[in-house]
Amino acid sequence: MFTHDKNRRRIAETRGHAHGREVFAQQCAACHGAQGEGGIGDRLAGGQGTLATAKPVRTVGSYWPYAPTLFDYIRRAMPQNAPQSLSNDDVYAVSAYILNLNGLLPADATPDARTLSAIKMPNRSMFVGDPRPDVKNPACVTGC
Repeated sequence: MFTHDKNRRRIAETRGHAHGREVFAQQCAACHGAQGEGGIGDRLAGGQGTLATAKPVRTVGSYWPYAPTLFDYIRRAMPQNAPQSLSNDDVYAVSAYILNLNGLLPADATPDARTLSAIKMPNRSMFVGDPRPDVKNPACVTGC
């Protein structure tokens, strides 16, 4: 990670929203739509306030509880035709772009592990563990 001021410009160029928009257009939009609206791949943007309705829209911005999970998922599984092919800077940039599409990160932000962890996702406090009895839930202490 770069911490010196002289490197802030490089970080912004490689991890920021603008670079994320470029990588997203090249690697993600064919499946997820140009603005994350979905297509053959899941919708990634919007849906805030719909989870308790009859037609919930589960997106990164409405459903996911933690922003670092976005980075991890993209890094491990995307793009679907070439998983793990993006650099960490590309993954940070795409994460920034998707979070910005959801109004969760300003366009001039340059995320890293620390700043992603600090983002309070809208569904963070509402996410619950898997209630199935065959799934061990470490958050459950008694009577679960």
